[in-house]
Amino acid sequence: MGAGSALVLALAAAPAAVHAQTVEALSRRLDQLERENQEMRRQIQVLMAEKAGPVRTAPASDGEGAPAAPDLTQGVPTDQTEPAAASGQGSGFMGVNSAYGFAMLDPTTAGKSKPLTLLDAKRRGELGVGKVYLSGAVTAIADYQHTSHAGKLAYLMRQPGNAPGETASEAALHTVQLALTANLNRWLSAYAELQYDPEQSFGAGTITDLSRNELSVRKAYILIGDLSAAPVYAMIGKIESPFGQTDSVSPFSLSSGWHAFAGLSYGALVGYSKGGLNLQAEAVQGGAEFRGLNTPVDGSATPSRLNNYVLDASYRLQMGRPDRWVMAGGSYERGSSYCQPFPIQHFGACQSANPAWAGYGALRWGGLTLRGEYMKTAHVWPGTFNPNPPLDTFRASNVTAFDVGGQYRFAPRGRSFVLSLDYSELIAGPRHSPWRGQNQVVAGIAYFLQPNVKLFSEAVFIHGYTPLQFLSGGVTDRPPTFLLSTTQASSQVFLTGVNAAF
Repeated sequence: MGAGSALVLALAAAPAAVHAQTVEALSRRLDQLERENQEMRRQIQVLMAEKAGPVRTAPASDGEGAPAAPDLTQGVPTDQTEPAAASGQGSGFMGVNSAYGFAMLDPTTAGKSKPLTLLDAKRRGELGVGKVYLSGAVTAIADYQHTSHAGKLAYLMRQPGNAPGETASEAALHTVQLALTANLNRWLSAYAELQYDPEQSFGAGTITDLSRNELSVRKAYILIGDLSAAPVYAMIGKIESPFGQTDSVSPFSLSSGWHAFAGLSYGALVGYSKGGLNLQAEAVQGGAEFRGLNTPVDGSATPSRLNNYVLDASYRLQMGRPDRWVMAGGSYERGSSYCQPFPIQHFGACQSANPAWAGYGALRWGGLTLRGEYMKTAHVWPGTFNPNPPLDTFRASNVTAFDVGGQYRFAPRGRSFVLSLDYSELIAGPRHSPWRGQNQVVAGIAYFLQPNVKLFSEAVFIHGYTPLQFLSGGVTDRPPTFLLSTTQASSQVFLTGVNAAF
């Protein structure tokens, strides 16, 4: 072959060689880019998991760099449908999400909002599918109490009659809660909450008796729903009834309305939540339920028939910003707990159901929240009439409770505080009767050491002493006109405490 022919062959082969080298280099470059892309996606997922945070009941900060106090005024999910990365400590089967645990176990927010909190956490991707989350909360308090009438401390956050004399003081464990949330799949969840509450237990004896130091299942239910796919949900189990608002602006003490009408029962509930509209309907097991609900079953208080129900509807209108909104709502229940004849005894049988209704509203404007509520039975409570002279001059009465209060959230020097003032009243008897009712004023301050740890102090001023058991007389082994109730007593409570959740 001549030199010319060799040159021609070399020139012909050169493009093929160059092409082969280019393809190989490009392939190596694509492999490298793919590896870099995978690493970048992994890092983004880690960052999202770290920054997504738990259930968004409040912004990450209050605008001044402080850890924000959880927003306990909303109680309904937003309209966001894009899920965030799952968050919370732990890996594999078990997990912990501290702010989710705080929101679910916080007693100052209405129980009817808790299923929506769970569903909103699922929608945001903050509860991993197939994972079980452990939550817990401990509330410890120290206080000083004084009353004008010996043995008649009317402090609602402990059972009456557990403090002789005119003064009391304590350093005590008020409540311990443990909860499990099983996010079984996209549509199905299970929730169970255990509670230890010696100061408010219905057990006999004092706060150190074993009957009042037992751990019980406070509530538990199966929850079906996926708000990112459909605005409806359903649940069955031991449920807090959706009657009234029953939130509290105070950091610890619950309102007179909560103590009078908050219900807990076996039942089945269906709900709708979209665009600020929230609807709930619960079919309630009849008879005398755990608290707040009672309808007769063949003349008995035995809970053996679904013959009671609770309905609730509310609408929240956003006004430009997430922290500006107004909300109004109303509730109705077929059978309240105010139906027993004289003498009144808790969980006693009723001759007929006594319905109740509620109207409520709230306004949020930045750091300021205002809230009000009014609840009343449709008929008189038969047991509020004592047929024995001279008390027979007082007629039977409806039961009414109302609450109005506000709180202001602020953060001086990057520290998150909440100031609150609340007035609530229970009216259980006719005008001028000794069992007319009682009212309370609560002034409180809370400091959030972190979003799931709240330090608080309250001053509580109570007028009247109205234990509902034997409200109008008829105390066992006493004359039928002997009364525990009085409108003349006044009580003062000064307390401080901590609520820590995980």
